[in-house]
Amino acid sequence: MKTIKELANMGERVYVHLKDEETAMRFLHDAEAEGFTFGNGGCLTDRHWSDLYAIHSDGTLNYVGSAGRIEYASGADSCVRVEYQELL
Repeated sequence: MKTIKELANMGERVYVHLKDEETAMRFLHDAEAEGFTFGNGGCLTDRHWSDLYAIHSDGTLNYVGSAGRIEYASGADSCVRVEYQELL
C-alpha cells in the first residue's frame, strides 16, 4: 500500500474518497501517524469524519466543500481521485 504522503504527491489536487466510517477512521489514523494535520494544525481524529478529503504535499488535509465535490465528480484531469478502500 502506498503511504498517504506518497498519495499526496500524486498531483496538485488529490481527493481521497472514504466509503464508510470504518474506512474513514482508518484513513484518519493512518494520516495522523504519518504526521498529517488539518491546515490549522488540528488533530485529525478529534473531528467528525467525512467521506471526502483533499490531501496536500505539505502534510495537511482538509474537508472538501461544494466546489471541490463538483470537481471530484466531474472527472476533471486537474485532480487525482483515490478510493482509500481499494488501497487497504
